[in-house]
Parts: sequence; structure tokens; C-alpha cells
Amino acid sequence: MEPLDGNVAGGMLREVFALEVTAARGRCDGCGAEAFLAEARAYVDAPGLVLRCASCDSALLVLVRGDGRVWLGVQGLTWLELRA
Repeated sequence: MEPLDGNVAGGMLREVFALEVTAARGRCDGCGAEAFLAEARAYVDAPGLVLRCASCDSALLVLVRGDGRVWLGVQGLTWLELRA
């Protein structure tokens, strides 16, 4: 089967990003701790949001807004489990 253009993912991704993300569980790529995102330490003093692991202080998620755009980095998460 030939792969399709990434635009096909739009509908599925819209459903995922409409969920309550603080109730999602994730695994820290730094120390392996598994926890709800609501348990992470949140820093909002910058032009965005940084969520850090409560166990090892590694950056889990970075969200920055500006000029009508949003940048989302989840480089500190091995995985993220969202409940539908």
C-alpha cells in the first residue's frame, strides 16, 4: 500500500487535540517516570508554557504562542496516553 499525504491525519489529530490533555498520562524520556500531565511542574513566566517532570525536572512539553501561531514540542515525552 502506498502512503498517503499527511493531510489525511487532520481529522484524527483534531480529535486528539480536542481532549483534556492534563488528564493524559505520559512517560518522561529523562527518568522513565509515568504520571499525569497535571502532576508535572508548570512554568508560565516565559512567552509560553513549559511542563517539567516532577521526578527529575526534565522538560516534558513546551508550548509557545505568537503571531497567530503555536509551537508545540513534546521532546521530553517517550509517549502520551490520551483517554477518548
